[in-house]
Amino acid sequence: MLTLLTCAKTLLILVLILISVAYFTHAERKILAATQRRRGPNVVGLYGILQPLSDGLKLFIKEPIIPSSSDHVLFLLAPFLTFLTSLITWAVVPFSRNAFFCELNLSAVYLLSCSALGVYGILIAGWSSNSKYAFLGALRSTAQMISYEIPLGMVVLTIAALVGSFNLNAIIWTQEQVGWFVTYFPLLFIVFFICGVAETNRHPFDLPEAEAELVSGYNVEYAAMGFALFSLGEYSNILLMSAFTVILFWGGWLAPHSALSFIPCELWFGAKIVLFVVLFVLLRAGLPRYRYDQLMDLGWQILLVLTLCVFAVAFSWLWVLNGFAQ
Repeated sequence: MLTLLTCAKTLLILVLILISVAYFTHAERKILAATQRRRGPNVVGLYGILQPLSDGLKLFIKEPIIPSSSDHVLFLLAPFLTFLTSLITWAVVPFSRNAFFCELNLSAVYLLSCSALGVYGILIAGWSSNSKYAFLGALRSTAQMISYEIPLGMVVLTIAALVGSFNLNAIIWTQEQVGWFVTYFPLLFIVFFICGVAETNRHPFDLPEAEAELVSGYNVEYAAMGFALFSLGEYSNILLMSAFTVILFWGGWLAPHSALSFIPCELWFGAKIVLFVVLFVLLRAGLPRYRYDQLMDLGWQILLVLTLCVFAVAFSWLWVLNGFAQ
């Protein structure tokens, strides 16, 4: 009976995540339409709310196209690998005090490790397509993701060192006692958010998909459900990075004030994620795209050096405090 309840709970959370990812695409189109003074989707369903379902059905019934010179097995495997890695990362995300798939002492490390595995799906897609455009897009995307994973990991390492745990729930409970970390470490929050935008290949860092240069990048040879799985994986990673940012700096499922604690934790967590989702979309609407050399310089020469310095200062401070305590 307990196994059935666990399976039902897992299936329910997966379905909710997939629905959220699907309707993220609708929200993005509506927000972009509002910023550009146009209507956006408004035909299929009331206010266009059935448009994501219509798009999904269209992609599902379209004929898949496999290039004759490609590696067929790897070509078909790549989008499933990208989508799967984006889903398994949600296993350790705490939606409230008791709502999560599993509890790990190294849940922050697990989250970073699984998100890093998305590089393999993109690299395999570019190589197996046997196309110069797709391969160049895959190399650029891989280099970008690896470059920004390092400062991203340094920020997480700094927070974990100050908290004394890599457990995401422990990080949230610490903020319940001392306050949200964004008030103490605003610079780390800004760096983490920039790295999250670059890690998810979103504007203004969506250089692997620069249409004028690489004809849509690593997924140029994909159609139908293959293309849809890449898109779903990307949007799932955006939601995941928003959730990770909320957990590390904005108190996770905590209410802004104890007087508002009567509102369910899941609603606070979801509302904070929605705010970051809107911010992701507004960045696409308002900022120009970086050049690739500027992107690499920002990651290696500025953000990495900055996070290393902050970690050194935090570690030295802890070492001095431990010395006084002894």
